[in-house]
Amino acid sequence: MIVLNRFRVPPERRDLFREQAAAAMGVLQARPGLVSIELVQNVDEPDLWALVHVWDEVGSYRRALQGYESKMTVVPMLSMAVDEPSAYLSPELLGENRPRGS
Repeated sequence: MIVLNRFRVPPERRDLFREQAAAAMGVLQARPGLVSIELVQNVDEPDLWALVHVWDEVGSYRRALQGYESKMTVVPMLSMAVDEPSAYLSPELLGENRPRGS
């Protein structure tokens, strides 16, 4: 499962954002089920950043957001992300995909 969190980061907040991202990545790297994690910056729009992480399965990702350390470090950083769906799974593994609430 891939999680893609995008962020709009103005130049004056870039250093703080990178510090917060590094701290959040450190917490997530210690969680079971994380395959990889990377902070990337858009090639064409320097204010657009993304945190790309790959998990064994959706449950591992959801459990990684639980606990005191995640709630104090990871969740506040992710709350700054662009408000859009962020979890992706290959169509073969996903099966029938229905919108929430349907």
